[in-house]
Amino acid sequence: MSRNFGKLLVSLALPAILVAVTLIAAPASAAQAVRLQYRTSAPGATTAQAEPWLRLFNDGTTTIPLNQVKIRYYLTGTETYRFACSWAVVGCATITGRFAPQEGGKQYLEVGFTSGSLSPGQNTSDMQLRFYRADWQTFAQSDDYSYGANTAYTNWDKVTVYVNGQLAWGNPTGTDPDPDPDPDPTDPPGGGTGELFDDFTYSSSTDPRLAQRGWTVRSSSGGPGVPGATWSPGAVSFPGGLLTLDSSTNGTAAGTVQTELSTASRKFHEGTYAARVRFSDAPTSGPDGEHVVQTFFTITPLAYNLDPNYGELDFEYLPNGGWGEPSNILYATSWETYQGEPWQAVNTHTEERTSFAGWHDLVIQVSGGRIKYYVDGRLFADHGDIYYPETPMWIMFNQWFIDLQGVTGTRTYRQQVDYLYHSKNEVVPPATVLSRVAALRAAGTAFKDTVPNP
Repeated sequence: MSRNFGKLLVSLALPAILVAVTLIAAPASAAQAVRLQYRTSAPGATTAQAEPWLRLFNDGTTTIPLNQVKIRYYLTGTETYRFACSWAVVGCATITGRFAPQEGGKQYLEVGFTSGSLSPGQNTSDMQLRFYRADWQTFAQSDDYSYGANTAYTNWDKVTVYVNGQLAWGNPTGTDPDPDPDPDPTDPPGGGTGELFDDFTYSSSTDPRLAQRGWTVRSSSGGPGVPGATWSPGAVSFPGGLLTLDSSTNGTAAGTVQTELSTASRKFHEGTYAARVRFSDAPTSGPDGEHVVQTFFTITPLAYNLDPNYGELDFEYLPNGGWGEPSNILYATSWETYQGEPWQAVNTHTEERTSFAGWHDLVIQVSGGRIKYYVDGRLFADHGDIYYPETPMWIMFNQWFIDLQGVTGTRTYRQQVDYLYHSKNEVVPPATVLSRVAALRAAGTAFKDTVPNP
């Protein structure tokens, strides 16, 4: 390294260091004074689920947009946890939660908001939050930094509050002072170059607006799934603005119906993909037990065996297992390519073996050579290398059967989708996805597509 170049690096680094010190050390302004109160409804030292209840106060003189607020609750241990909101005056739909690791076997739960504001002299009132281990094992919470056994609200400085990235309340612990990590430096700057949003307000699978807006309801035969099964548009419906896939079988190929909705255009590559999907563990009718696959994914067609231009990014939920798995499992899988006969898969996957029944916000970020999968704001998987997609893809939802169990009686499984959102060439954090979707709905937007055709 030349002497002058070293000086240049130092001159560039010093302002960055000063800015970082300023961001970490700057006190909250008097105009934006906040205070947090805490209590718990699960005070035991060991519990199946921690239940921190929070109230955020605005003791300042200016209104605080809640989407600028991050609240951190600090834990000991590296176990995988799930976050939930039981009830909140501000509305659970506006509250997000994600877990982030810290050095030394610690982590924190970061609570955020997608919308709303807090006026001077007001508070959020109850936010009844909870979190639990993904495997539902009990855990000790008495050694968690933010835990307290008090069952009445008390000012609590072991839970921190950040406003616009600045510490506004409490005493943090551990590493990673940034309350909302920025995207990777390789992420494309300047925002997206087109948006797709669909609220799925259609009358039926024969609604002409589906084709006008670039959707295809599958009726053609073929894989995946049971050979000889029917892909039925009639089993695709939109009650209450929810894309609904009802797949059924009576244990025979001729009596098996599978369902799929796909974009007609392959114009989606780098950027952010998001959908709120409802997975189900049990059939809506008939006996349980089929190996069914419920999905949200993007895909490029395979031109030939081991085609290097093939790509596929999957969320796949198996409520009854399959592929050698004995029970429910959620996969995030990134594909480089495959061949059919003999079977050879070139992919990488991350999985969690637990029930994911219910509604979940699923996000896939594709940028800078990395594919990041999020479930309810939590980073679920991070893939890259040869598995990064090279070519534009379709967006799809489908529900199909791996095989048949041959049980007498027809059984029907249901998967539903509340919305689809895509931003081309932009990494959008999961919380921002929710705020954008909320803003589109508040504006009365049922459909938007500004993504350019290839």
